[in-house]
Amino acid sequence: MERRSRLPLLVVAALGVVFGDIGTSPLYAIRECFAGTHAIPVTTANVLGVLSLIFWSLIITVSVKYLLFVMRADNGGEGGILALVALVRGRTQASAVLISIGLFGAALLYGDGMITPAISVLSAVEGLSVATHAFEPYIVPITVVILLALFFVQDRGTAGIGAVFGPIMVVWFLTIAGLGVHAMAGNARVLAAVNPVHAVEFFVVHRFRAFMTLGAVFLAITGAEALYADMGHFGRAPIRIAWFALVLPALVLNYFGQGALLLTREEARVHPFFHLAPEWALYPLVALATVATAIASQAIISGAFSLTQQAITLGYSPRFDIHHTSAEERGQVYIPEVNWLLMLATVGLVFGFRSSTNLAAAYGIAVTTTMVITTILAYAVARDRWGWSAWRAGAVTAIFLLIDLAFFGANLIKIEYGGWFPLVVATGVYTVMRTWHRGRQLVAERLRMAEVPLGAFFREIAAHPPVRVPGTAVFMTARPQGVPPILVHHLKHNKVLHECVVLLSVSIVDTPTAGDTDRLEVHKLEYGFYRVIARYGFMETPDVPASLTAANLEAVTACSDDVTYYLADLTLFATDRLGMARWREHLFIFLARNARRATNFFCLPPDRVVEIGIQLEL
Repeated sequence: MERRSRLPLLVVAALGVVFGDIGTSPLYAIRECFAGTHAIPVTTANVLGVLSLIFWSLIITVSVKYLLFVMRADNGGEGGILALVALVRGRTQASAVLISIGLFGAALLYGDGMITPAISVLSAVEGLSVATHAFEPYIVPITVVILLALFFVQDRGTAGIGAVFGPIMVVWFLTIAGLGVHAMAGNARVLAAVNPVHAVEFFVVHRFRAFMTLGAVFLAITGAEALYADMGHFGRAPIRIAWFALVLPALVLNYFGQGALLLTREEARVHPFFHLAPEWALYPLVALATVATAIASQAIISGAFSLTQQAITLGYSPRFDIHHTSAEERGQVYIPEVNWLLMLATVGLVFGFRSSTNLAAAYGIAVTTTMVITTILAYAVARDRWGWSAWRAGAVTAIFLLIDLAFFGANLIKIEYGGWFPLVVATGVYTVMRTWHRGRQLVAERLRMAEVPLGAFFREIAAHPPVRVPGTAVFMTARPQGVPPILVHHLKHNKVLHECVVLLSVSIVDTPTAGDTDRLEVHKLEYGFYRVIARYGFMETPDVPASLTAANLEAVTACSDDVTYYLADLTLFATDRLGMARWREHLFIFLARNARRATNFFCLPPDRVVEIGIQLEL
């Protein structure tokens, strides 16, 4: 009920965070079709064909596939490709393969997250050159300043940014809709593009050239994946309402308006969006477009934060500092390291490519690949989670996959012109994810081999009782079996045990949050020992002290200030033992040394933490 009362605010905020990318595509999508690398002549048939392709792409791929189909595959309200990975983990026979391609799809989004802000802001600032060529030397510096400002305000959180950006995006969508309607008033025949026959005829006439044009048409839907990735920030309903009530109509009207303009002024093809405006409104439109494209970058940036948080808790990424920026919405986070890395890469791309047309030649390969992977994972979820028959799930998936693969094929040519960049980034991120996940498995295996069976440990205590001191000792252990090596080392060297000893394991489940009934598992053992398993969802921050309080252990609640936490300080060594290649072992060791400290990650009070050194060979 509370979230329903906040629905209008969430809709406006979603406009400011989620729809910026796809909402600013009119700045360059039509232009790239008729004035880009693989431009086609401006004719009535070509304009109607391109408009028809854009219209039906928005309907089928965005409205039907993502808004109605894929968004059903939420994991406790969270979206994004890693949420899909969590849904299929261990649920299907081919889960290992699906997880691998899902992780690569997630890695691709980081490369996309670097290009999107660059091409969006550059395309808006380039509007100044429509008014006068005097601004051309300053386009790149102005773009860089705007991008730097955007990344420096990220720590305010998506809710705060959305509250400011939302009303601006409402003005943006109303403006582009009005520009489109005004242009169509003099040439309403472009409305015929709603008929898909024009798209079919376009392919029949141009064949391979029409296929190449798909690479530019795809620019009109590049923000679709961000809609799904940002679902956890605002929920499914606000995103759907904003899309169907405002965003979709505004985009269609503007694209059709640009088409109408081209049919009367062919020379406007270089910047058709800005030529929609009367001369007196050009500078205000450039200013509004610049703000809107800065907002466009927000969708992919906030999506990268959510993606990283999920990767950390699912065990595919080293720990980073995660700042929760909203008390109401758990999905709203800010990760400084990711923010600064994206900033450096984005600014570097602006200096390297120097124009949105050059960037457009490299843009799309990462997003199309991710879309194909999302469709495949959604099929697995439909079969396994929703109980759809193979025929039903296969028929729906085949339609989406046919379109996705067409866009993917049309974008393959972009690898030569810069599309290699997001692929290189994705390969690097994927390698880190797989190495970190496998490395953690090896560490857990080596620690298991060093464990002492609980029964043998208790028999040793009974035979040689150690000195017991007041207070509680909490030994953090990854495995909820046996006695962790840090406890054995502590007893061996210090010769004492606390009156209460808690063996605590943190387990991350494949849901965004852990249910209250499954949150804690407490077992009372002999000699004042307890085994506690604390479960958290992959969108939660593990708070160990809070879990101990909730466990209601008599020794802890009676003297909560007399609790000492023991952690293992691992020193890792690469070896030739079976496990990983030597270079991957060195990479894992480097990542482990630079990961966020467990003290911060588990919300432990630093003045009550003792780290015990353990050497471990991988």
